[in-house]
Amino acid sequence: MKTKIIILACVLFTGILFSQNNTKTKKMTQSNFETITLGGGCYWCVEAVYENLKGVKSVVSGFSGGKILNPSYEEVCSGTTGHAEVVQITFDKNVTNLDEIFKVFFTVHDPTTLNRQGADKGTQYRSVIFYNDEEQKKEAQSIISELKHAKVYENPIVTTLEPFTKFYKAEDYHQNYYANNKSQPYCQMVIQPKLEKFEKVFKDKLKTKK
Repeated sequence: MKTKIIILACVLFTGILFSQNNTKTKKMTQSNFETITLGGGCYWCVEAVYENLKGVKSVVSGFSGGKILNPSYEEVCSGTTGHAEVVQITFDKNVTNLDEIFKVFFTVHDPTTLNRQGADKGTQYRSVIFYNDEEQKKEAQSIISELKHAKVYENPIVTTLEPFTKFYKAEDYHQNYYANNKSQPYCQMVIQPKLEKFEKVFKDKLKTKK
């Protein structure tokens, strides 16, 4: 009888340890991920780039920075909502980091054109970083300072840093837009060149294509 009790106690103790370790593993896994929200013109372009960066778990197109609740794409396009077209990026900090996320950001869009990217004009296309905390803000300030010091651009950087408040996911047909619409003229003439530039500069950081 005593033997059975000892065996049962061992089994229960082992089960508790396994449960605790499993919980710790889940917490550690969750803590490895970080989210940042960026606006660099049309979100179709930015989304297409980050979906190919190694370490990025997800990229969701949407809107941030305005005061209108649950805005539609048409409302944001009017330029009256205060929202910017953005992508919300979740990445694995064990594979990539915020510095690399920002370097890609400043490579694939023009941070010197106010409220405009190419032919896309309006405040909804502004260059903006929505930071979640002071650490993200400091990292954003740091890379902007480095770019200014290195005189990478002829014109001043107009990218704004704004505290993140709310993200509204865009309609489903905007998600994975480039992947689903590669034959569309906008994809070929606007998104494809940005993607090619990204793939050339960050060729060692690309996800393995399936």
